[in-house]
Amino acid sequence: MAAPDQRKDPRQRADALARSLTDLLLPVVNDAGLHLESVETTRAGKYSVVRVFVDLVDGPGDLDLDALGPVTAAVSQALDEADPVKGQYTLEVSTPGAERELSTLRHFRRAVGHSARVRTADGELTGLVTAADEDDGASEHNGGMVGIEVGGVERRIALGDIIEARMVVAGL
Repeated sequence: MAAPDQRKDPRQRADALARSLTDLLLPVVNDAGLHLESVETTRAGKYSVVRVFVDLVDGPGDLDLDALGPVTAAVSQALDEADPVKGQYTLEVSTPGAERELSTLRHFRRAVGHSARVRTADGELTGLVTAADEDDGASEHNGGMVGIEVGGVERRIALGDIIEARMVVAGL
């Protein structure tokens, strides 16, 4: 009979591996002066794909793609040394992308000056992210205010009232 860990659902195993990889790679990415956004693992037959998403630490701006080379090399070296992934795998290191999800104040600070689609209980709006400010005494996950300019008028929305938000590529 298989041990309980071996009978875990494949998604549970992938999630556990992603958490382990996050713990391993967080200092590596931080040392490169970047933020580790997330780590995902998927399996296709006997091969795995490890996706590492990195971003600037904070504030508006774009991550220079030239910065991905050194962090990719550092991540690859850390994975080679620790060897946490069984079997062969493909490593992909990239940014979260142009239409990334926005769920924290840090995400919204990174999106200042870009268009975003925001859904709240009151409806959906698309506009320019103008601000992302912390509320006094509130945590980043349930506090703070986000400014969205729609039709020349700024709306202030509490982060906790946002159900879903995503950057959108203007003009599409």
